[in-house]
Amino acid sequence: MNETLIVLEALLVIAALIILALGIIALGTKLISRPSKIGKVEIGALVDSTQSDQRGAVRSVQSADMQINSQRLDEIWTPMHLERLASTYWRFLTRCTLGLIQIEYTEEERFVVLICRPFVLLAFRKPEYQMDDRRGIVRWRIERGLLVAAPGVDGDGYLEIDVARKPGAKPGSSTLHVDVEIANYFPQIAVLFSKWIYAATQSKIHVLVCYAFLRSIAHGDLAESRLVHFTPINQLPTPSGPRPRDRGVS
Repeated sequence: MNETLIVLEALLVIAALIILALGIIALGTKLISRPSKIGKVEIGALVDSTQSDQRGAVRSVQSADMQINSQRLDEIWTPMHLERLASTYWRFLTRCTLGLIQIEYTEEERFVVLICRPFVLLAFRKPEYQMDDRRGIVRWRIERGLLVAAPGVDGDGYLEIDVARKPGAKPGSSTLHVDVEIANYFPQIAVLFSKWIYAATQSKIHVLVCYAFLRSIAHGDLAESRLVHFTPINQLPTPSGPRPRDRGVS
């Protein structure tokens, strides 16, 4: 009986998300495909690549390049601002769903919940940080949740933000490469409904969140840090390997 109730609750949650997603998609899709400019910051067009493998695992990468003042970028190229960047991503997820989706924090986990627990849509382990003077990575390992199908529970799935910098085309400017990747993720929506429903709803929400996330960076509107102490940049692991946009399907 309890298992039946849990399944019914999951179906209701997913149905509500689908309705919400369709509304958000109708309002925001036009914003995704074109470049934009905020003050002196130029945001290139957002490139979306979403694929699934034979197991049903999804890999989705949203990428864009920003032209930003080099001095300003130097000022925020710190572990503290990398953590603020991560918090900004979660904050916008709450904003774009009008507060229906909340983020709850513990020392060891991050929970994406519908209003409040126990409706945990996604649960992640605490973030892992890598950073040097040219690249920064924040990665959250997927644990479980109503939106995670059984093969993905405590598997090797993760959500990652990868930022890299290089000199820009104009004097005094830098190019900031931003990738947001979710990999080895098994969506429950695809299992219960279809891959098409997942692609048209939850996947599109992720794209819209990424677009607004980029605009938050351009505005300089970063969320406040939730950490008190920060590891110096030279004591963090050094990022290695290609950026998400340059990797093949997981």
